[in-house]
Amino acid sequence: MSADPCKALALGPPEVLLWWGTMPRSRSARARPRRRARPDARRETKPSEAERRLLDLARELSARGADVSAALHLLAAAHAPDAPLPRAMAQARIRGGEDKTAGLALAWAREQVRLALEEILARAPRRGALGATVETRAWLLLAAAESIAHEPPAAAADRLRALLDLA
Repeated sequence: MSADPCKALALGPPEVLLWWGTMPRSRSARARPRRRARPDARRETKPSEAERRLLDLARELSARGADVSAALHLLAAAHAPDAPLPRAMAQARIRGGEDKTAGLALAWAREQVRLALEEILARAPRRGALGATVETRAWLLLAAAESIAHEPPAAAADRLRALLDLA
């Protein structure tokens, strides 16, 4: 008998062995799990209309210098109820609901607008009712300007006057 009686049993000459264990088998092609193709993480995405409009607005604000009144007029016009920017932003949020990259790109473009407004407020002499830091004032004024899109068109002029009083 061989040294391992569980695996092999010598019958007759030592060249003939009987195996009691199972033989290793290869998997069939059907049993192999298929790998899912992952989308390429480095693919370039085309900027949305809202992102392009926000970045254009940030460029225009940066070109205004220290004129707070002109900057707020520009913000109010860009966020007017009949302006294309609010509709483009709403559509971009709806379309990019599951796409985190698109949501981050839109948030980054909005942040560029806020930073441009912050630079204008930092250069201009302080006036108005808000006594907060420049960062907070820029954030509040941008949020107030964005809310103009939800007002009736007849109220836009009153909201602009309120923005100018706050600045």
